[in-house]
Amino acid sequence: MATGGEAPESWYLALLGFAEHFRTSSPPKIRLCVHCLQAVFQFKPPQRVEARTHLQLGSVLYHHTKNSELARNHLEKAWFISQQLPQFEDVKFEAASLLSELYCQQNLVDSAKPLLRKAIQISQQTPYWHCRLLFQLAQLHTLEKDLVSACDLLGVGSEYARVVGSEYTRALFLLSKGMLLLMERKLQDVHPLLTLCGQIVENWQGNPIQKESLRVFFLVLQVTHYLDAGQVKSVKPCLKQLQQCIQTISTLHDDEILPSNSADLFHWLPKEHMCVLVYLVTVMHSMQAGYLEKAQKYTDKALMQLEKLKMLDCSPILSSFQVILLEHIIMCRLVTGHKATALQEISQVCQLCQQSPRLFTNHAAQLHTLLGLYCISVNCMDNAEAQFTTALQLTSHQELWTFIVTNLASVYIREGNRHQELYSLLERINPDHNFPVSSHCLRAAAFYIRGLLSFFQGRYNEAKRFLRETLKMSNAEDLNRLTACSLVLLGHIFYVLGNHRESNNMVVPAMQLASKIPDMSVQLWSSALLKDLNKACGNTIDAHEAAQMHQNFSQQLLQDHIAACSLPEHNLISWTDGPPPVQIQAQNGPTTSLASLL
Repeated sequence: MATGGEAPESWYLALLGFAEHFRTSSPPKIRLCVHCLQAVFQFKPPQRVEARTHLQLGSVLYHHTKNSELARNHLEKAWFISQQLPQFEDVKFEAASLLSELYCQQNLVDSAKPLLRKAIQISQQTPYWHCRLLFQLAQLHTLEKDLVSACDLLGVGSEYARVVGSEYTRALFLLSKGMLLLMERKLQDVHPLLTLCGQIVENWQGNPIQKESLRVFFLVLQVTHYLDAGQVKSVKPCLKQLQQCIQTISTLHDDEILPSNSADLFHWLPKEHMCVLVYLVTVMHSMQAGYLEKAQKYTDKALMQLEKLKMLDCSPILSSFQVILLEHIIMCRLVTGHKATALQEISQVCQLCQQSPRLFTNHAAQLHTLLGLYCISVNCMDNAEAQFTTALQLTSHQELWTFIVTNLASVYIREGNRHQELYSLLERINPDHNFPVSSHCLRAAAFYIRGLLSFFQGRYNEAKRFLRETLKMSNAEDLNRLTACSLVLLGHIFYVLGNHRESNNMVVPAMQLASKIPDMSVQLWSSALLKDLNKACGNTIDAHEAAQMHQNFSQQLLQDHIAACSLPEHNLISWTDGPPPVQIQAQNGPTTSLASLL
């Protein structure tokens, strides 16, 4: 105990020093840190010391232990006491911020919202905290899918930042609002807002890293906007700017000089996170355009960087980046004939989703969609239908819904006896009128599906009309994979009609494009057609060469098919309900038909 002649600050500072020493030890000695902080209360400290100590205890318990009830108790006391003290902003608002975070973790969102609203109301004279609490409440509404309330709050924040003279934070609020408007598909509101953001970002003269990070945020929104619209060619200038921007950021050093305006004390993302994000949007572009080797290269780079970051940083955004990267590379693998690897990566996504319920909620529909695509690739059509049906029930995202319906329609076409269901689906994705989304890419795919159906029904003129529409659209935006698929199907139609020269004019470029992608199924299809075409035209040597190619592709696909179906993960095709299965049991060899490959 302190002797009577000592100032009360000395014992407090000593205990605080010990607590900090134990907290920052390697490894941290949290129990001893907590004991030191709890000892402060033995001295009946003044209210300021009491409130600050409750905040420190709450923070240590929240961040370093699982004792969330005790953490909550201390944070509630810190919030309650600090409200009664004048000019005690840092303790007051940090307590409110941490306590609302903890409430959300305990699923007490209805307690978090009024707490944040009260803190926002009384923080208007403290720009940093006022902005931070507005961001926090907007994020909470976003997680609840209440994007309208979140947008309103971000609008309030941008106006407040303008009034307190922080153009940087105003831009952050507006860009965040733009991101939510894109999520809501309110495209008519997005354009003027992004134009305003572009002007603010260019005119702002401040810390170079902050300026470039605003530019990255702005360009990421522009690029994703184009990609959502399926405009793969139009996006290239923006994507190039974005890639140059991230290179500039990586050469800049972080300035230690703090901004003079406390409202500017925000960062959008750390440099390393931005770098992974730029890789990610580049992968998305490469995937849509059909540059699959390029997608593979950037995915490898991004995943390597993610692994390094995850050793030091447990930020949930890193797991989200990882899942989105894997979702794209899985689609690439299925196209390039690496089904076994794709299946193992689907299992990896399942494991990541097992660790985070929120991640699973956000990606369950995509996971079942990927399993549906895998099922198509191994000719398990009943399972494909079940996976796509499950995915449709789990998504409210219009683009994903349209993508799933398009693939489900292709399953019904292959099965050949699902006319009622097929026509019902095709009515909902009619590319000639009332198409449900503005995506150029998905509309082109819908024309292709119509062409495929007409081909199977022997209505060749109608099929040609639809496929020429697909070709026109896919050529306009460099959608290489759709171009290759349309060319080979047109080649098949001309072959059936006996027009061998026209057929050859379609199949040869289809084969060249499929080799460049590389798309294994289109190469298999093209080589089979080339073999028959050359045989029909009496070109024995070319026919033999095409037959050899066809044999090679068949063997590769067959071996990969057997390898995939032999994996224990293959049993995931039966999972359609609840969270991902933890244990995947091995099975005795492949159980699926190989007829589609032979």
